[in-house]
Amino acid sequence: MKTLKSALLSILTLVLLTALPVQAQHPDPDDISVEVVADQRGVLREYPTKRNGKWQRAYIEAKKNERYRIRVRNNSDRRIGIVIAVDGRNIISGKRSEQRHNEAMYVLNPWQTTEYSGWRTSRNQENRFYFTNVNDSYADAWGDRSAMGVIAVVAFPEKWREPRPRFNQSMSKSGRMGSMSQKRDNAPGTGFGEGNWSPSHEVKFMAKHRPFMKKFMKYEWHKTLCRRGIIECWQERPRHHRQNRFWPEHRDDEREFAPFPPPFHKLLRQFMPW
Repeated sequence: MKTLKSALLSILTLVLLTALPVQAQHPDPDDISVEVVADQRGVLREYPTKRNGKWQRAYIEAKKNERYRIRVRNNSDRRIGIVIAVDGRNIISGKRSEQRHNEAMYVLNPWQTTEYSGWRTSRNQENRFYFTNVNDSYADAWGDRSAMGVIAVVAFPEKWREPRPRFNQSMSKSGRMGSMSQKRDNAPGTGFGEGNWSPSHEVKFMAKHRPFMKKFMKYEWHKTLCRRGIIECWQERPRHHRQNRFWPEHRDDEREFAPFPPPFHKLLRQFMPW
């Protein structure tokens, strides 16, 4: 009798264990690698900054009018969705990107490597990325300088349910757009270049709400990287510029204090000229 009860208990335990859902292993940020590849210079060297948890940040050097591509490798055994934004604009839809799961995104199959070389203007065409002045950039044509000079790649894991259609891209000088004149016209941006054949098709993919990897790359001209001390060369005093929503310039060890308001400061200098 005791043996029979033990056998029944073992069978019941086996049934319960079989009925439990199998939890998919959470993706690792290191499963995704991102590189910027220039047509003339190849893979661009990165100058990493401090990592904020799992979000990665690095500087790269831009050269004016050089075409470039964004290479993404999926080194995992599962599909992932990636939202890519250049200068704060989604490279598929052209809309302002907030790095969210419900944006237009590309889907990478397990172990797949793909290069994205431009703004997607149709199912079979991209218009090339190239480094240019900010007032010649695609983002500035829409009056958006809120994340200028930043390439952002955000990876999302897949939900195991009936998904929504997404894009999958195979490996793969029209007129430049007008712009709005603002400050920092000498800063770099990404232009809307010539058309490039780039076939794609829709696939079903539903992304989870939270990404498991983010990488931000801030591209700057050589002289700017020198001035900020990113690369070793002649130093210049940094100039004040607007805040970038994808790339805050303050450092963790810097403390800011409130200055005297301008009218009081002028009055103070009259009586205390030192």
